[in-house]
Parts: sequence; structure tokens; C-alpha cells
Amino acid sequence: MAMNRRDFLKVGAGASGSLMLSLSLPGCSGLPTGYEQETGEWRPDAWLEITRDDRIYFTLARVEMGQGTYTGLTTLIAEELEVAPGAIEPRFAPVADEYKNPLYKLQLTGGSTSLATSWEPLRTAGAEAREMLIRAAAGVWRVDAKECSASEGRVIHPNGIDSMRYGQLVELASKEILRGDVALKPAAEWKYIGKQNRRLDARAKSTGKAVYGIDVSLPDMVYAVVTRSPRYGGKVQSFNGDEVRAMAGVLEVMEIDRGVAIVADKYWRARKAQDALKVQWNFSEAIDLSTPEVFETYRKAADEDAGESERSEGDTESVLANADKVVEAEYSQPYLAHATLEPMNATAWYRNDHMEIWAPTQAPDLGRIAVARVTDLAPNEVTINTTFLGGGFGRRLTQDYIEEAAAVAFRMDRPVKVIWSREEDARHDLYRPAMLHRMKAGLNKGELSGWDHQIVGPQILNWYVRNAGPAQFPWTPKFLYNTLGKVGVWAEGIATPKDISAIEGAIEYPYQVANIDIRHTHIDPGVPITWWRSVGYSHNGFAVETFMDELAHEAGQDPYQFRRRLLANEPRHREVLDRAARLGGWDTPVPEGRARGIALMRSFGTYVAQVVEAGLEEGSIRVYKVAAAVDCGQVVNPAIVVDQIEGGILFGLTAALYGEITLEQGEVQQSNFHDYPLLRQYERPEVEVEIVDSTETPTGVGEPGVPPVIPALGNALFALTGKRQRTLPLKADA
Repeated sequence: MAMNRRDFLKVGAGASGSLMLSLSLPGCSGLPTGYEQETGEWRPDAWLEITRDDRIYFTLARVEMGQGTYTGLTTLIAEELEVAPGAIEPRFAPVADEYKNPLYKLQLTGGSTSLATSWEPLRTAGAEAREMLIRAAAGVWRVDAKECSASEGRVIHPNGIDSMRYGQLVELASKEILRGDVALKPAAEWKYIGKQNRRLDARAKSTGKAVYGIDVSLPDMVYAVVTRSPRYGGKVQSFNGDEVRAMAGVLEVMEIDRGVAIVADKYWRARKAQDALKVQWNFSEAIDLSTPEVFETYRKAADEDAGESERSEGDTESVLANADKVVEAEYSQPYLAHATLEPMNATAWYRNDHMEIWAPTQAPDLGRIAVARVTDLAPNEVTINTTFLGGGFGRRLTQDYIEEAAAVAFRMDRPVKVIWSREEDARHDLYRPAMLHRMKAGLNKGELSGWDHQIVGPQILNWYVRNAGPAQFPWTPKFLYNTLGKVGVWAEGIATPKDISAIEGAIEYPYQVANIDIRHTHIDPGVPITWWRSVGYSHNGFAVETFMDELAHEAGQDPYQFRRRLLANEPRHREVLDRAARLGGWDTPVPEGRARGIALMRSFGTYVAQVVEAGLEEGSIRVYKVAAAVDCGQVVNPAIVVDQIEGGILFGLTAALYGEITLEQGEVQQSNFHDYPLLRQYERPEVEVEIVDSTETPTGVGEPGVPPVIPALGNALFALTGKRQRTLPLKADA
């Protein structure tokens, strides 16, 4: 190699520290920058670090809750950096503006957006890092950088023999200045993107080394449980604190905003003390609804208010008035819990006028606001340490469990872990909203001529903006937090994003019909709600695709062909529909006692069609097979795509067969898996997934597997029994 003594010493100096590479990501300007001569570290933004001993760290701005970001996003960096994904160690990001989701302006993981929003920025990041390292080596060798290459963590000399490790080049690379864009690798040269890669978190999770929130253990840690009002909105009136405080191991009994907290030296002692706690509640402001009243309220609202127009084309009213046949139907779906495997929990430690939180949260910046709400601290006096999540499904976007831990820890001199029981997790969840749909369509000579869809129910933003508003402006004084939330609701669709949680999956109606009228009647009974896996697509998918099946039946046409003809202008919809029909054997005879149903839905930019084969056995619904075709654009990890579509199908089948949270005078009736069951292993159907080979920009797969399977199952049961079910969950004896 052409390396003189001076150049060699520069490389040697680089080996004594590490390189923090500036990655040209949107908004990456707020973290400390500059090269530290003493340590040999360059810290412009803390996204990617290469150390003197060739360790590579990637700061992951999205959480890992089983959906594969830990592997998928790391793969994007690895591909361009020319190292194997397994050579990179991901680390969960701290709260910083640099890590906000660009679609929501919040640091959250949801909406199946992680890969879509990271696809180009992270590849660019890896490419720029690679280029800086190559230029550094070329300078040492005094050769043209264009003649050098990178491979497996080394820069290769043009002679193809000599090379230098990335770790040797960190100081020199930190001095490189890139001008203009760096070319990304063409698809033909990809080694990892689109390949069958193992999950980077598999070993840690399989061996118990992965730290979930519930695993956090700190020195001198104590445990807290919280008794909450059985009815939402109830307030503590009195409780027998002195009696409980005298029990073995109990350290404190205190009232907090959400109820009464018991702190003990052991978790089980806190639970035993909770059994002895007697709370008198003030229910003057609590909800008092029962489930039938919720839907009575919805129907009354629908009768009195036609709703706000969300999509209007043609003259639907006139077309329906003159149609050969008008088909009408009403669909309803219940409240649904999230039932994450890991119940809600958080650990908080208040010391030196600072609060540190360890929690499985989907939104760490909202976690800081949650702490600020219940303490005297400002958001910048709160540190959030994100752990692995034992399931999220949208539940961990809301930070009530962090509020509880912070409220208790603020009054203790030791770290406090709050753990919810399974019963508390079910009864104090924030639910997928119950919804009502009124559908009407016109048929002329068997052809669809008009489509009318009235959606009735609440919007999630009204509940979520409470902490989301302040999180966008963390410098705001706390006395304005609630005002910010109200402004966020008032300005929805103007100064803040439009809340489409109630209408998504309906307004994107893909079928070709000239006359469409879609409206939303907003009514909120006061039952706490939040995001749930696939959000509005879950309930609108059931209504839209079941009604499409009803129309096919009324028109005397095959449900698959009826849809297909109406998708002439939607090639990606049509492609997945055709693939699912073929994969599911739509045109082949079905075994005796079984039937097939079909449905499709584009959600979060991903197209999914499914064929479900089902029957009845011993008075129960049995799903035998689900065939799914998915078009999610360019695939990064095919195995994870299959895993997520399969997981979405099982999640959706659980909702279709069992999911139902009911209220009686304001109290949730379900409490555990015996009365809010999940799909059991022996019930798992055969699932076959086919992925469309695509070069389109990648989209998410964590949620799109859910919406089609619910109507596809209902449609299969109709084909089997001739009875149409318009209310979930589906029943064997309907």
C-alpha cells in the first residue's frame, strides 16, 4: 500500500476512538455535533456509530414490538454500508426531534409507517457513511476513491488485495465533506434487501436476554399496583389507607389521579394488600352506559344526522331512487381490547430533580408529557428508556401506565415498578371503538350503479390529542396542555392532520362506480378508545367487503368475478385478488361441509386479498385455510412479511370469532382470557401467503393482514349456511 508514516499515524489515531456519522436525515440538527479529539468520537447526530474495534451501532428510532423494525430498518443501513445486518447492533433511540415520525411529527411507532418512512433516508445514511470511509481510505492510499470499494466492513484497495477496516478510518472519515448526493446501490447489487434474512432479535428473545418493560430490575426497586374506578370517570371518595398501610411489606398507600396506589417491597405483597383495600367511589361524572344503549345512541344519531360528507361523486341519491334494485344493510362491531401478551407496566425512578422511565411504549415523547402532567417536572427533566414491547397493537401509544408509575415514584425515594394484572389490562384498556354502518346500493341489470355508506361512531384523535398536542410543543407551559389538546381537536383538518380513524377503509373505496356518497356521523358515548391494529380499516373493511358480497349475491354473480369486473382501473387490487383466488382454489370444488369466502382491502398502502375456507364443527366455527396475496411494494425481508400477514390473520380471526368488550352500567364485563378468549393453537388454520414481486416503494405489513380476513370469514359462512351475519363477533348458530 502507498502509505507514508504520517498517514499511518492518522489511521492509528482513528483506531483509538469511534466515528458518529452524520446521516443527512430530515431534521437531524438538534443533537450535539463535532469531533472529540480526546476520545476520538465524532458525534453529529448519534444515528450511526463505528468504533475503533469495528463495532457498528444503529440508533433505531422505531420501537420493536414483534413487527420486525429491529431487523428491517437495520437491513437498510447494512445494505448500503456493505456489512451484514448481523454486524450492526441496534439501540433504541432516546427522545429527540431527530427521531420523530415524519408523518405524525411525533416520535411514535404506528400506522405501519416505519419502513415506508425510513426506506430512502436510512439507505442514504448507509451510502453516505460508506462513501466517507472510502474517501478516507483513498486519501491514505493516494488513489482515486472511485477505484476503491467497500465489502464486509472493510475498504478495498484498487489492487483488490490490500484493505483497511472501517474502525481504522473513523477519524479520517470524520473530516470528509460530501458535496451532492451519493448514489444508492442498484437493486441488482443488493445482498440483503429482498433476501430471506434471519431476525436480529430472535436469539435474544429465544434465550430470555431481550429486556421487556416487565423485565426491568433496578437496585432497591419496589412495586406498585393501582386500584382504578370500575367505571370510567369515577373518582376516589375515601379508602381504608391506614389499615392497608399496616400490612406486611406495604410501604405506602396513596391516592393518584387514576385511583389508589399501593406500594410494597414485593409485587405479591402489593397484590395481597390490594385485596384488603376498600375504596368508596364517586360516580357522579362516570359513564353509566350498557352496550345496547351505545348502539341505540348510534342509531338515534344516524337518524337525526346524515353525517359529514367524506367522499361524494355523481348523484347517488337520484341513482338510488331510480335503481332496478336497492339493497340496504346495517353492520355493527363491538368494542375490542388489545390483549397484548405483556400487560401494561412501567418503571419510574425520581432522583436529583429528574425522572427516569423504563417502559414498553410506542410513543416515548408522549411518555415525557405523561410524566410532566402528574409531577412538577418539565418534559426535558424526564428521560424515557424504551424497552422491547410484548405486543403493542396501538395500545401502547397511550401513556396512562407511565402516568401511574411517575405519579407514584414522584412521592417515593426509590425506583417503582407498576404492573397491571391481566384483569386490569382488560377492564381498563382503551378500546377499539364500537361502530355502526348503514349501507345502501343500487343495482341496474346486475351492475352496481350507486354506493351509499354512513359511518357512525367516535374519532380517536379526540382522545389521543390530550398528550399528542403538548408533545409537538414540549416547551409549552403545563397549564396550556389541555388547551393545546382542545385546539388540536378544533383545528382538526386545518392546522392539525385530519382524523381519518373512523373513515379509513371506506373513503378509499376502490370499486368502479360513478355515484358514491360516504359520510361520517360523529357520536362519542364516552367509552375510552385508542388505536387498535388496523384502526378504521378493521371495521370499515368488514362493512364494505361484506356488503360487496351481499351485492354480488343479489346480482346473481360470483363474488370474486363481481369484484374483479369493478376493479378494471385498479391493477394492484386486481392482481392480489386474482392471486388469492388462485392460491385459495376459488374455482375448485370445496370439501363437503365447507365453503369459501373472499375479501380484499388496501390499508396503509399495502394491498391484501384473502380467501378463507371455513365450516362448522360440533357447534363451532372452524377455519381450515386462509390464502393471502400481498403487494407491499419492494420487500426488504420476505420472512417478516409472511410472519406479519400470518399474525394479522390470526389477530383478525380472534376478533371475528371472539372479540367483544361489553358494558353493563358503565362497567366492563370481561376480565381475562376465559371471557375474552384468543384464538388457540389447535384452532390455527393453514395459512399460505404469496408476495407480489414489486419495485414500488415499500409499505407496511404489520396491520394490513387484519381487515380482509374478518369479512372473508363471514362471507364463507354465508356461502355455507345462506345466513348473512352483519354483527361481530360471528356466531356458529346465527
